[in-house]
Amino acid sequence: MATNLAIDPALLEAAYEVGGMRTKKETVTIALEEFIAKRNRGKIVELFGTIDWDDSFDYKAARKQRELDNPS
Repeated sequence: MATNLAIDPALLEAAYEVGGMRTKKETVTIALEEFIAKRNRGKIVELFGTIDWDDSFDYKAARKQRELDNPS
């Protein structure tokens, strides 16, 4: 989808240089991907403390059983 945007030339140039991308399009694409990833990480933080923890779960035993079931 072609889109015309008025992007601050100084910001675009700085991102272009810092990121080491070859094109302005690649620079903007990566910047948007990183923006989305950062926002999504923030949503994960909101989940802390909202999940019930099972103190009786033995993760070491589960890992060992998984390794026995699926040897490499």
